Amino acid sequence: MRRADQLLAFVLALAFVAAGAKTLLRAPPADYAFQPTAYKSFPLSDVVAAPAAAMPVSTPALSSPSLQYDAHFVSALPGQSVHAATLVELNNGNLRAVWFSGSREGAGDVTIQTAVLDTTAMQWGAEKTLLERHQIERDLWRYVKKIGNPVIGRAPDGSLYLWMVTVSLGGWAGSSISYMRSVDDGLSWSPMRRLVTSPFLNISTLVKGNPVALENGQIALPVYHEFATKFAEVLRLDANGQVLDKLRIPNSQTDLQPVLLPADEQNAQIFMRSGQAQSVMRSATVDGGKHWSPAEPIAWHNPDSALAGVTARDGTSWLALNTQQNTRQVLDLISAGKGASFDAARPMTVETSPTPGQLLSIEAYENLLSKELLAAGANAAQTAEYVASARRQLCGVKACSLEYSYPYLLQSRDGYMHLIYTWHRSRIKYLRFDPLKPLADTHVPTAH
Repeated sequence: MRRADQLLAFVLALAFVAAGAKTLLRAPPADYAFQPTAYKSFPLSDVVAAPAAAMPVSTPALSSPSLQYDAHFVSALPGQSVHAATLVELNNGNLRAVWFSGSREGAGDVTIQTAVLDTTAMQWGAEKTLLERHQIERDLWRYVKKIGNPVIGRAPDGSLYLWMVTVSLGGWAGSSISYMRSVDDGLSWSPMRRLVTSPFLNISTLVKGNPVALENGQIALPVYHEFATKFAEVLRLDANGQVLDKLRIPNSQTDLQPVLLPADEQNAQIFMRSGQAQSVMRSATVDGGKHWSPAEPIAWHNPDSALAGVTARDGTSWLALNTQQNTRQVLDLISAGKGASFDAARPMTVETSPTPGQLLSIEAYENLLSKELLAAGANAAQTAEYVASARRQLCGVKACSLEYSYPYLLQSRDGYMHLIYTWHRSRIKYLRFDPLKPLADTHVPTAH
């Protein structure tokens, strides 16, 4: 039986490659050019290079002479496994976060959750369920075994898109991307539809990175494959969200979850999670995305973990990433000037284990998490559920590993930078900061 399964997988892989060859070898479009500064729905006159006023800081936030910043927990439901958060700015300046939540990753009870940040009051609204598996099944007219990474973004025409991973058969290698669209800034959404990324079975395409607007009104969406072999590519979507073509990143075998950072209309970089090289992988284009250089490692470690990136409006590039070689216990920010390399960047710590690279005893782990949760306003019962969820996912018989992972970065029109990430698999955490002020030697305060 095992031999038959292997033969079937080989035949499917062969057909997958053959059927997709025409699309992969199609000549790149002549008008492929990035729109790096802002979506066209946001007038450039509204964009400023830096915050116009001092950021309000709430106790117990910390500050230094060069920086003021604040942190908040986004997700509220205790006892859940939460992961893969993403952000979009709304037309009124507020932010919408989206993530998945359930008893465990890949479980049938996983839902897509959402909450909105009032950026004036710096207060997150109530967490709500945006999508659940059976609703997606009804929209797609097909069985959905599990759901995964969501990515929310704004199209050049001003509409919002929510792309997400759905699986009908097998594991994540059998994934496809489904999406829905909102023309009223997220108040209502279209039915879910499948994104056709492959002419054969339309499987094994996943999404994690931020979409990027193109000058011609189209969208560049970085995606990755896991079936038979792993590789990264960029989809080009038309104004209706349909795939026009795709370009594979050369030499990106084993590389996942690409993040696209345009510098200008013609120059851009892609950074990727590496499953084998243990370093962040990089590819670049100098012709607006028509061709990409072979992927190669940069100086920063990658413990097979997702990273995030954004190009600020002053041209500075930012990455949020786990910088230790084998763990997700340290989450850092690094930045580089326009066109500069990240290799010599100074890391700015977002969160870190008190003993990076080492496990904590269960007692020390519970005390560390409980202290922050209680300070953030959780009661004793809620705290116990949050900690139990983290223990279930990150602890062994005697010790636990801290985890700060799966970041997502966004710069809003007022110039602030926004970072959202997974906190010990039990909560989603959010941070806002001024990108023009140094962050080094300053730690994220207790969330509230």
